[in-house]
Amino acid sequence: MNDIAALAKIDSFPYRHRLHEVMSTPVLTAPASLTLTEAVHRMYEARVSSIVGVSADGRADGIFTERDLLRILSTDGTGGLDATLAETMTRPVATVPAHAFVYVALGRMTRMGLRHLVVVDDDNRPLGMITGRALLKVRATEALVLGDSVEGARNGDDMKPIMENLPRLAKGLLSEGVTARNIASVVALVLRDLTARAAELAEQSLQDDGWGPAPARYAVIVLGSGGRGESLLAFDQDNAIVHDGKPTDDPWFAELGKRMNDTLHTAGIPLCKGLVMAREATWRKSLEEWSDEVHRWVFSLENQTVMNCDIFFDFQPVWGDRALAEQLRTIAIEKASQSAFFLRYLAQNVAGMDGSIGLFGNFVTKQGRLDIKKFGLLPLVSAARMRAIRGHVMATSTDERFTALKDAGALHEDDLKDFIEVREILLRIMLEQQLADLAMGISPSSRIDPKRFDKRLRTRLRWALKRLKTLKFICGVGG
Repeated sequence: MNDIAALAKIDSFPYRHRLHEVMSTPVLTAPASLTLTEAVHRMYEARVSSIVGVSADGRADGIFTERDLLRILSTDGTGGLDATLAETMTRPVATVPAHAFVYVALGRMTRMGLRHLVVVDDDNRPLGMITGRALLKVRATEALVLGDSVEGARNGDDMKPIMENLPRLAKGLLSEGVTARNIASVVALVLRDLTARAAELAEQSLQDDGWGPAPARYAVIVLGSGGRGESLLAFDQDNAIVHDGKPTDDPWFAELGKRMNDTLHTAGIPLCKGLVMAREATWRKSLEEWSDEVHRWVFSLENQTVMNCDIFFDFQPVWGDRALAEQLRTIAIEKASQSAFFLRYLAQNVAGMDGSIGLFGNFVTKQGRLDIKKFGLLPLVSAARMRAIRGHVMATSTDERFTALKDAGALHEDDLKDFIEVREILLRIMLEQQLADLAMGISPSSRIDPKRFDKRLRTRLRWALKRLKTLKFICGVGG
């Protein structure tokens, strides 16, 4: 991939907005058995330049465009219109999820030379269409290739430039006024995409080396901040595998995890110091084994349980069988919500997360630094997670969890706004510190130096940390 230049001058629109905001709807679809004569008639009536062929269950199967029509007429004449969509449409159809940022679509269309991109839901059912015309409002630059270059990566070395450019991307977006929450989401999505590509490459290499295909359905899941969509620049690997195979299938999944983790490490995503990785047997289990593990967590509490729950209940599937992963989520939430002792334990743990502000309103630092994740973001995230488990909320992002509480009448709208503002302040300050540390050759972390920020920002930080204390009580986790 070419080096990404002038990120500070990048148009931030593609990183602010998601595809469901800009896609054209409704999307024209038809069964693959439809004749081209009828397909062209429908396209003309709808005044669109494409039609998506769908399978019996409504999933995107292929696409037929005006360009395909011209090709057929030039080679077969009008007689070619007697063919069906199944015989002439382009397969597989290029798709992109509705929740993806616009920059992902721009990069993919640029790399693949596409004029149409189908926007789909989690089950690959068409929701809308992205065309070059729909994106005229967006200035396409080389930097936009970042989001899609993951798909073209052949190994960990190909992924390195993507990781190396994340800080510059974050800095450019911050200078453009993009919220720290959105920047964290962009970073997390890139990390998820890299994990998915590493898993795909690992599966391909296993087959090439004679291991054969996957012995059972499986899903690779990203845990923690990556699963929540809330990553900044201090990260490592947090991933796991769920499958529906037998114990004898584990060697295949163990090798998959090892190759995937090694690829990500080569790319610049460090191995997890806590060993929360698919290469470890602890984080590689069948659905039944995961069910038993979660049962032990919520009914036989230990300190390690809280640490595991801090990352596990935020997972998102990135590769493999999404339905299997969602089945695991349903099982986990159901079991955890049934344990009153577990929920009370989590609440007490959140209540004990304090110590950022001293008796006289000063910041409590260690060696001049305040761990803003431990004393700020972690209580916020943990409170949202605890309430989400209690309320059977399946969302994983902190904002979505708090919004669900508000919609259920468990949180006042003013408190929701404060939750979001507090999280924005904490994320922005941590991101600015990480960028400053990187510029000085210091590894980014969650520890900030309050003195480096001006009086106004210190005042905002002090307000955020104090407001967090009252918000914890509102969420029923104060002590």
